[in-house]
Amino acid sequence: MSGFAYELERNELKKTNLPVFRVGDSVDVHVRIKEGEKERVQIFSGICIARKGTGLRETFTVRRIVEGEGVERVFPLHSPNVTQIVVTRSGVVRRAKLYYMRGREGKGARIKERVNARYVGKLDEHRNAKGAKAAAPAEKAAEKAAEKAEEKK
Repeated sequence: MSGFAYELERNELKKTNLPVFRVGDSVDVHVRIKEGEKERVQIFSGICIARKGTGLRETFTVRRIVEGEGVERVFPLHSPNVTQIVVTRSGVVRRAKLYYMRGREGKGARIKERVNARYVGKLDEHRNAKGAKAAAPAEKAAEKAAEKAEEKK
C-alpha cells in the first residue's frame, strides 16, 4: 500500500467510535437497510465467530440460529451501514476462529461467559464481608476469654 493510501486510511479510522469486542462475544449489530425510499435499522444478534483483515478492510462474522437453521452474516467493521455494535455478553474461547460452532447444536453450541473485572471485585467484597461476619463470633469469643482471664486475676 502506498504512503498516500495508508494516510487516507488512518484518517478514516480516526472518525469511528467502535466498541471493543472479541471472537466469542455475543453482539447485537444494528444494520441500516434501505428498501426503496424507506430506510430502517435491523438488529442481527449472534456470536462473533471470526474477525478478518485490518484497517478499513476489517470484517467480522456473526452466527445465530434461526428456526433451527444456522445463519451467518459477514459485516465490514467500518461500514456506514453498520450503525452500532452492542456487546451483550463476553465469551471465553481459546481459538481465533470458531468455525467448529457450525457443527454444534443445542447445549454444545454454548460458550462460557467471561467474568468481568468489575464483577470479580464485587465477588471479592462479598467474600470479604462474608469472612468478616464469620470472624466476628470468633473475635467475640476471644474477647470473652480475655475478660475471664482478667476476672481470675
